[in-house]
Amino acid sequence: MITKNVFQFLKELKTNNDRTWFNANKQWYQEARIEFEEFITQLIEQIAVFDPPILRLEAKKCIFRIYKDIRFSKDKKPYKINFGAHLIDTHDRPHNRAGYYVHVEPGSCFLAGGAYMPPASWLNAIRESIDAHGEQLVKILESPDFKRYFDGIGGEQLKTKPRDYPTDHPYIDLLRFKNYTVVHGVSDNKVISKNFLSYAVDVFKTLKPFDDFLNKSLIISN
Repeated sequence: MITKNVFQFLKELKTNNDRTWFNANKQWYQEARIEFEEFITQLIEQIAVFDPPILRLEAKKCIFRIYKDIRFSKDKKPYKINFGAHLIDTHDRPHNRAGYYVHVEPGSCFLAGGAYMPPASWLNAIRESIDAHGEQLVKILESPDFKRYFDGIGGEQLKTKPRDYPTDHPYIDLLRFKNYTVVHGVSDNKVISKNFLSYAVDVFKTLKPFDDFLNKSLIISN
């Protein structure tokens, strides 16, 4: 269970985002991170019930580092102000795949999945799958269960159309996306509630057909 302690640490870090404060509060950071890691461990076990390969994952390897790469950033604050984890099965495929993402940040918590900034080869494969089987993706996006948690695909789109596809393509609006991600926002109170684990599992179970469609495009293209 994620508690108020995690949120309090992240709030203080946002206000005191410097190495002096962080080093003085390293123990607090470790406690908060362990708490988040324990939650991710439980989440992996629960997701594996409907997505067995996920059980191969180790929670600590799924969690993003809190240290920022500031070499090419205008924002020189050294630490991220969130805890994030991406549960993705890469056992037999080293490249990106759609998975399950957890983001805990005071006032901006969410659960998400899909293909974020996919490399050109994968993006092209997704578009080819939509071209051939767009009705399958529409069925997923329009299902009542899916719409209960997600408002549809979000993110940047091409202003015109992808190369090699006509402007009157029946799924042109879906083909224009540069990212294929869906996001479900959750309140801070929901995250610290006793039923957040089961809630997150329900959201990700609903998400799985969307991820499966995106990942199937990789298999077809190889």
